[in-house]
Amino acid sequence: MKITKIEKKKRLYLLEIDEKDKLYVTEDTIVHFMLSKNMEIDETTLKDIQRYAQFSYGKNLALYQISFKQRTSDEVKKYLEKHEIDNQYIPEIIENLKKENWINDSQYVETYLSQNLTSGDKGGYVLKQKLLQKGVDAQLIDPKIAELDFSDLAEKTAQKLLRKYQNKLSTKTLKEKIIQNMMNKGFSYTEAKDAFETLNIEKDEEQEFELLNKELDKQYRKFSKKYEGYELNQRLTQALTRKGFSYDDIKSALRDYL
Repeated sequence: MKITKIEKKKRLYLLEIDEKDKLYVTEDTIVHFMLSKNMEIDETTLKDIQRYAQFSYGKNLALYQISFKQRTSDEVKKYLEKHEIDNQYIPEIIENLKKENWINDSQYVETYLSQNLTSGDKGGYVLKQKLLQKGVDAQLIDPKIAELDFSDLAEKTAQKLLRKYQNKLSTKTLKEKIIQNMMNKGFSYTEAKDAFETLNIEKDEEQEFELLNKELDKQYRKFSKKYEGYELNQRLTQALTRKGFSYDDIKSALRDYL
């Protein structure tokens, strides 16, 4: 059989065999087999060309994806599957990219964790979950997280949360809110508690009183529709206690309010 046409088509080349069969190949395939018009090829060579073309096209797709940012081997695998690269070639493509250091899951973990320490706000637990979702093996993740000291990041995160909630919550509730938020971000309870204790929180009596009365208004509108007298007083006391206000402050506020 003979190659009767080689024509450039955007990123691929159209190969015409005996003026009837068509095959799209990459430029790498043309170079690898030194293909040219009127070149004679046999059935074995044609199969080799088809195989190499699929491998080369898949590799080029993967390199295009990686060119935007670092990717894990699992992310590349899913990308190739999405673009309908034959599954028999995907492991070979990924191994080739690993060999050339285009894919390096260990390095990916190090970079990911380093960026978080520099500009992120996540603790070890959430970071591990996010990396697992990217298909990284836990055996690569755990040792690298164990090497890190999250204390500075925890303190910065606690300070940010303090600025967000300081004028909205009672002192007791503020502590619970900050610690819970930090645990939701993946910090351990100990890391969150230690970070909170570094915060400079001064109890503002006037602000605390203002917050108490604001919450009292809210709870009164809720409970006064169903309760009155002693029962209303008890319901309000319980609700405000759960919000972190002191019992003495609540009793004082209720005396003036009811």
